[in-house]
This record gives sequence, structure tokens and C-alpha cells, in this order.
Amino acid sequence: MRQLPEADRDAIRVAQDPQFSRWLEQITATGGCAHPVHLSGSTTTVDGTSGEILHHYDTRSEPGERLLVRCRNRRASICPACSRLHAGDTFHLVRAGLLGGKNVPDTVRHRPRLFVTLTAPSYGPVHHAGERCHPRRNGGACEHGRTLGCAAAHAPDVPIVGQPLCPDCYDYTGHVLWHAHASKLWDRFVIDVRRRIASSAGLVQSRFADQARLSFARVAEYQKRVAVHVHAVVRLDGPAGSDDEPPAWGTVELLTDAVRASARRVLVRSTYSPAVGERALRWGEQIDVRTLHTSSDGPDDDAVAAYVAKYVTKGASETGAGVDHPLTTWADIEAAPVSPHVRALMRACWRLGGLPGYEPLRLRVWTHTLGYRGHILTKSRAYSTTYAALRAERAHHMGHTESRDTITERNWRYVGSGHTPGAALIAAGVAEDIATNREITREVPR
Repeated sequence: MRQLPEADRDAIRVAQDPQFSRWLEQITATGGCAHPVHLSGSTTTVDGTSGEILHHYDTRSEPGERLLVRCRNRRASICPACSRLHAGDTFHLVRAGLLGGKNVPDTVRHRPRLFVTLTAPSYGPVHHAGERCHPRRNGGACEHGRTLGCAAAHAPDVPIVGQPLCPDCYDYTGHVLWHAHASKLWDRFVIDVRRRIASSAGLVQSRFADQARLSFARVAEYQKRVAVHVHAVVRLDGPAGSDDEPPAWGTVELLTDAVRASARRVLVRSTYSPAVGERALRWGEQIDVRTLHTSSDGPDDDAVAAYVAKYVTKGASETGAGVDHPLTTWADIEAAPVSPHVRALMRACWRLGGLPGYEPLRLRVWTHTLGYRGHILTKSRAYSTTYAALRAERAHHMGHTESRDTITERNWRYVGSGHTPGAALIAAGVAEDIATNREITREVPR
């Protein structure tokens, strides 16, 4: 008689537990989280005036004497359930800055707004999808004997797309250093846009904040060549941000000209190293600036918000741009399930990280992201709402807050995380059912 797999046997054990129904309620409350955090403790809420106990909860009555809460990991490769929730929050965060809502006035939709894409420079020719990859009439080869052309028409999903024509010619050092400074380059870009707007409006640069504010939300995405590029919603407001109208001189044409000029002008210089020298790091030549209109002329606001939300949940392993966990040794790099191009970038990170001049960049710590040290999504303070506010609103909607004058005493400690193999199977089924029901609800005509 064939024995059941371990996960199936464990699932049967979990389902036969006397407290299974309560455990299932907890799993459903987490949305089927793949790696829930286990907490032990209690919470007591009392009336702030009378001292009457209004609510008391203790995990001693729970299965295993613990409460399961969401891991809140944004990566779909690690927790599909929490990544869907994070994507939804990101969609509403970006959309509120485009169309209003979530305490953002709907007048923002009529202000100068752009959808901007900034790319990394080229650090060597790579194979790309489409008609004839790199056609060369006279052929020829590089100094390493590799052909400089490729007449093939690659499909977008073939592994060779994004790989260098010659790995020995590719500037892996420049690629890694650009990643390490990409966030600083964005900061310089935003500062320069403000300065250019002020100059165009005839203002002293220090007076820009008295009349206008530049608000933005931006997401980082790895291209096929595993170089980060940036998608950003940029909006011009009055000095108080989303609650304030921009001055009359603040036009979309002025904003567009400032963004284009700054993207081509700004640079960041890397730390000098005797082994590498100094690098001047800039944005790539491919710059896309699109005006967002309230009419159908231009990118759709909801589509832009959905586009940003989609990339927030993608981990490095999903995009082929590395792995989703730190690498601590050279052996980890050699064993990582990545392409030769990505492995070469990881090796460059590790080597550069060992040079004294680059110690502040912590490149070995960020080897798994190929040197990129920034957050996937960042926004200016006045752009729209926050993740914390969205979570508080969701908790209030679910009845997790008190409207009375209360005092709450909490006593919690961490006792573990994750699932047993059988529990993981059941949780995955719960997450899939919730996702399916959500899709059905979305498709039903209203």
C-alpha cells in the first residue's frame, strides 16, 4: 500500500485536531498567509472614564495558545496572499494621488501630472526581443572573438533576451555602481526639477517651496537586462501639497520641460577607488514622459495605478534579477539559481564590496539585489495617503477599533512563524479560494 506524502499526512492530522475550526478561522482571517507570525499574549480594553473592562482577549484559549497574524511580505514569490493585499494598498495609494480619495481632494486630477519612465544607461549590448536582435551588415567580432551582431528575432520570453552579446566586454562594475547610486540619482533629479521649475517661473530657487510643491510616487522595476528603471507619477501642487492648487504659472508644459531637462542633466559621482577610478553616473538615453489627462487622451489613471501596484509585488527571483534573500558567502553566489549574467553581477557586487572605498555602499549586503539599495516604492509625503492610514482604515472597516474613550493594555511576544507542511497546503487553498471569490465579485455586473 502506497504511503501518502508527508504534507498530505500532516494536513489530515491538522484537520482532525479538535480546534481545527478555530484554526481555520485564524487562517481565513490572515487571508491564507503563507508565513504567518505566531504571537502569544493578551489584550485588555477598559473604559477610560469608569475603568470597566470592555474587552479581554487571551491566546491561552487558541489552538497552540497562539494567534496567527499576516506576515505582510510584499513579494508574491514568498506570500501570494499578503502580496495581493499589498498590491491593493499600493493601487489605492497611487490612485488617490491621481484622482483623489482617501482624504486627498479630487481636484488633483486637474493639476499638471506626468507619468515618467527613467532608465539605466547601457553597459554593453544585450540580446533583445523583436525583429532582428543586432543586425550588422559587415559582421565583425569584439576583442574577445565574439560576434558583434545577432540576426535572430527573439521571442520576449526566451532566456537569451537581456544577456550580453559578450560578457567579457560588458561593464559589470558600472552596472553595479549605477544600481548602488540609483536612489541618490533620483533624489538629485527631484531637486533639479524643482530648481528648473523655479528658474522658468522667474523665482529664486529658495522661494520655490513658498509657491509650489513637487509630489511624486515612484516604483523601481528590473528590465530584461536586469538593470533597474523607474516609473513615476509626478504632480505639481501648491505649497501645502495635495490640499493646495498650484500657481497659475504651473503648467504641464513647464513641468514636462523641467523633467526632460533634469533627466538629461543630473549626475552622481561615485566614490573614487584606485582600482576602479571615479564614475559619473547618469540616467540612460531612453526617457519617456507622458502627460496624464482627465480625458481618455493619454495613459489611463487606473491603468497607471495598476501598473505600479503590479511591480511592487514582484520579487527579484520572479523578474530574473537575483534572489529574494541575502547572500552571505561567495559559495552562495555560485549556488544561486540565476543566469550567468546575473551571477556575474553578483560577483561584481561581492568584489567591489570588498574594496575599502565602497564600504559605505554595503554592496555585499545587497548582492542579492545586484547592488540596488533603494525601496521598490517611494513617494513624497504630500503625494497621497500612506500604507499605515490604509491599514487603519481597513481595521476600522472590519470593526477592530473602538469609538469610545478607551485605554488598551497589550502584552504580546513572538513565538514563531510559518506553517507545517500540511497546514501550508490548507492555507494555500484558503488563499486561492479568497482570490477566486474576489475575481468573481469583480466580474459580476453591478
